[in-house]
Amino acid sequence: MSWTRLAASLTFAAMLGLAGCGAVVERRAASNESVALSTYPPEGQFVEVWGRKVHVVVEGQGPDLVLIHGASGNARDFTFAFANRLKDRYRLLIFDRPGLGHTEHADPRFARPFGTASESPVLQAQMLQAAAAKLGAHRPIVLGQSYGGAVAMAWALERPDSVAALVIVSGATEPWPGQRSLGPLYDIASSKAGGAAVVPLVTAFPPRGIIRGMLSTVFAPQPVPEGYADHVGIGLALRRGTMRANARQVNNLRPHLLDMTKRYSEIDIPVEIIHGLEDVIVPPEIHSKWLAQQVPGAGLTWLPGVGHMPHHAAPDAVIAAIDRAATRAGLR
Repeated sequence: MSWTRLAASLTFAAMLGLAGCGAVVERRAASNESVALSTYPPEGQFVEVWGRKVHVVVEGQGPDLVLIHGASGNARDFTFAFANRLKDRYRLLIFDRPGLGHTEHADPRFARPFGTASESPVLQAQMLQAAAAKLGAHRPIVLGQSYGGAVAMAWALERPDSVAALVIVSGATEPWPGQRSLGPLYDIASSKAGGAAVVPLVTAFPPRGIIRGMLSTVFAPQPVPEGYADHVGIGLALRRGTMRANARQVNNLRPHLLDMTKRYSEIDIPVEIIHGLEDVIVPPEIHSKWLAQQVPGAGLTWLPGVGHMPHHAAPDAVIAAIDRAATRAGLR
């Protein structure tokens, strides 16, 4: 079944649910969320920012390195294997972004079932920077992967004195051409009616086969690493609030990038960009190619044969980019 057909089926099912099955869906969704939370509890600690809880895994020693995950993800994407390669030389601060994983929304209004608003990359960066500062990381290297790349760029634009260098991995940093949709489920889940009626259906009756196929697409042409799906906690991403947050953040991203790109030339810290040439999720010819031209002195590394997840497929190359950024920033 395609995502388009699935979206149509879920919309029809949601109509039926509103007609009399809503209570059943809500109970099953709540049960699945409870299982996800007990199976994948927080791995780290909580820092309070603006009266909201920010979840962060802190480990290792050395120069401070912030890791910011992409869409539909959480800190477990990095704790699966990548963090173990770094923690002997860097103090890692691995964050769940606002509304995802175990981090709360920056503002409760973003959690409304019938809403469409979401945290911008700038607001996310401000929240994570405040949390990092509370943990003593006043001028870290900031690595952002996929959507996290947009947050990392916003961090450098809004808090330039609080970041030593950037590492952008498969970063969604440029406004893509046109106004094309990113997919029917994103459109539905980020809408008022879809967020309230369709999202609970996905939480209650998760389409396992479709989800496995989507995960394979994210890693392609490399296979999904053995044990990754069990570690990352797909159930956390399928919670109602998390699905709404993710869809709204992704669907609202492009206009923020339109504004941000106008200021990329202001960035005067070391920036290392690394991108797989086989990435079909965030195409390098749309994103990293232009970012490297907009940021003065940015280093660009393209990885032939690698897809959207270089930190899993080519971790040594990503670590080399981090080390270059640290050296350029005078931290190593």
